[in-house]
Formats: sequence, C-alpha cells, structure tokens
Amino acid sequence: MTDQSMRGLMTLLDAGGELHPVSRAVDPKFELGVVLSLRDRGPAVLFQNTGTLPVIGNLLVSRRRFAQGLGIEPDELDAQCLAALKHPIKPVMIASGAAQDVVHTAPIDLAELLPVPTWFARETGPYITAGVIIAKDPETGRRNVSIARLRLEGGGRVMAGIAKNHHLYILAEKARARGHKLEIAVAIGNHTAVLLGSQLYLGLGDDEYDNIGGLLGEPLQLVKCKTVDLEVPAQAEIILEGYLDPTDLIEEGPVSEFHGFYVNYGAGIGGTIGCVTQRQDAIYQAILPGYASEHCLLGGIAIGATLCQALQRMIPAVSRVLITEGGMGRLHAIIAMHRPKLGEGKRAVLLAMGQVNLLKLVTVVDDDIDIENPRAVEWALAARFRGDEDLVVIDGVKADRCDPLHDELTVTKIGMIATTRPGDGEPLTRSELVMAPKHIVDMVRKELATY
Repeated sequence: MTDQSMRGLMTLLDAGGELHPVSRAVDPKFELGVVLSLRDRGPAVLFQNTGTLPVIGNLLVSRRRFAQGLGIEPDELDAQCLAALKHPIKPVMIASGAAQDVVHTAPIDLAELLPVPTWFARETGPYITAGVIIAKDPETGRRNVSIARLRLEGGGRVMAGIAKNHHLYILAEKARARGHKLEIAVAIGNHTAVLLGSQLYLGLGDDEYDNIGGLLGEPLQLVKCKTVDLEVPAQAEIILEGYLDPTDLIEEGPVSEFHGFYVNYGAGIGGTIGCVTQRQDAIYQAILPGYASEHCLLGGIAIGATLCQALQRMIPAVSRVLITEGGMGRLHAIIAMHRPKLGEGKRAVLLAMGQVNLLKLVTVVDDDIDIENPRAVEWALAARFRGDEDLVVIDGVKADRCDPLHDELTVTKIGMIATTRPGDGEPLTRSELVMAPKHIVDMVRKELATY
C-alpha cells in the first residue's frame, strides 16, 4: 500500500522548496485566508501557530500539483481520471488507522478543537471548506462521498450549505421523509485522490470510494467510525462524526461562491457533531473558497473527466476536455476532437451543455491544439472559426442557481467550433502548418541541447 495520507505530498513539496512554513502567529479569522489569497498559485503554506492545530493551505493550486499528489506526470492527469472512472477499485476495511489515534467525545466544541477559518467580510461565521462528507442512502444503504461547506454554529453544531440537486441533499430529504436524521462523517486532511474523487459527477448510488481507489491504483483503506454507521479514510487527519437534521433549517446569509461574489441561497441544514477523532499530530486542511485556484481546479478537473467520458461514449472523436480556470472551474469548457466529421463539433457542444448544466461557453478545437494553452486556443479561433457558420447561440436556457449572470434562472449559452472540416485541405493555406521536412525537425529536436 502507498501512503494514503496528504503527508506524502507535503513531504514531496517540502523537498522541492514548494512548502512554505509560517511560524508567526496567524489568526484564522480573515488573516489566514488573506495570506492564502495573496499567495495563490505559490507554494503550499503551512501555518504552524494558529492557536490550536497547524493548518495547511494552497496544497493543490495547479494541475501539476494534482498530478504530484497522485504520483503521476502532469500530462497523465486526464488519463488517470478517465482510468479511475473505467476501472474502479473497491475499498478495504482495516482494523485501525491514524485518523482515530485520539478520540474526543461529547460535549464537543469544534471552535476549541479546530482552527476553522472565517474567510470573507460578509460571511457570518467560520467555514470548513475541505471536509469530505460521507453519508448513506436511507433507502439503499449505498454510500455517497462529497464536499459541502460546513459553518460552525457553536459547540458541536454545524450548518451544511448544500444545493438541492446535490446527492447529499437528496439523501437528507430521504431521511426527512422517514422521520430520521442523516448520519454523516466528515474527513478533513485527505489524500489528493480522496478530494478529487469526491468531486466526480457520478450517478446517485455510485460509490465514489471505488473511483478513489481507481485514482490511487489500489483499494482505499477505511476504518469504521466510532459513533455512526459509516466508514472513513483511515489515513485522514481529522474525522467528525454526527448527523444532519433536515427539519432543522438555519438561514445562512451571504456566502462566497466559486465566481468570487457573495450569494444568498437561503436556509441550510442544521446538524450536530458528537465525536471527533484525529491523528496525534493532526494538521487541519483548508481550501480557500471563492474564485481561488484550488477551489476552481478541484471541481474543474473532476467535471472535465466525467464530461469527457460521457462525450466519448457518444462521439468517439472527442479526445480531451478541459474545464478552464478562467471559467471558474465550472462554466467554460474546451473540447479537443480528432478529425471531427461535419457537424460533430456542434453536436459535442450541445451534448456537453446537456451533460453539465453549469456550462455556458464551450469551445471545440482540433486535437493538434494544446487546450491547456490559452494562446493556442485563441490561435485556433483566429485560424479556424467562421463566425457566420461556427457560432452556436442558445437563448433562455435553464441556469444553475450559482451562475453569476442568470436572469430568473436562465442564461444564454454559446458554442464556438474552431476546427478544420472536409475540404479545408484545398488550398494548403487553409490547413497545413508551415514546417521544415519532418526528418530534419525530428533530428534537431532530439539533439537540441547540442546546438
């Protein structure tokens, strides 16, 4: 078994000079978040003096970091995610794990145990932002693994902010219909695979732990919770055990969203944490919310993988999908296709928007374009996009509640097809890029260091 904690990545980053320790005292209320914001896309930051536990932030602020966390090369990230979807590996139970070295039982005061940051001026309390929430379907017993924001409400009380279309909300509603509370466990301080796997767009009843195993290349090790009937990652830093009460609604007020603005979604679901377990030397993991790299990438990489799988089932010419950071890791996609047939680009746009309702700008390019390079994508638009034929505009489409521009929950969606098409080979100025003879190019590339 490999190291299934987040500490392996921290050690790797430290060895490469990409882990920045902060020894001075830092207040989790606003100050910690400002440091992470000003150092976004820089080294991971380890706050060593927060009053309770150390805090790690900005751990996964680039696609390269996600690849490092999975032990692969950056150009293998998309393929690894697709392989995890196609070849899941079921988890295994073990007798004990570091996540349960120390046990705290009721009465619980989360604010005394954990350095949970308060992030933004208008938010009304501290939020747990990197907590992977585990629950079970009251009907089927099937697991669900996801992330939702949790606000501390005093003592062991929490409020969960969950969109109504999310599986965790659906499970809470099923529990409410039966007159029950919904047991939950919250794992904080997780391996990259656990965080990324929790964000995959799967069907209700699909177990994300299986795909997390696929990302790891081995079964995820789980331990049984102490007070609830749930299983959690054995190598997590901290575990919260408790329940959500779907009859206990708590007004949330203004809260940050991935686009960087405040929103007001109304009431969240109240709950109570009755037990906390942790490592002896636990480190609290925080993800800067709002329009921040780690927040956008965590959702974007997972959405891109599941969308690519769905599109490839219907259009084999689809080779890659990128959910862009500029599009907030949710709203804009670039699709690469290999020699698409006439009309397949537009079909890919429509299918993508149908698969991921959040998407409102989809650009399609040939697979000779590096879709991670905005300059290359812009070149494709300049060289291959015909505004009179290749622009798709759809007005009045049902929007997600978190879209920053929706008008009565509708938006206009746009597709741009920047690909070659049959007939573009004549004349050569329409398709063939200039270059020296290929054998000369290959020779020089191989020996470039000698020039």
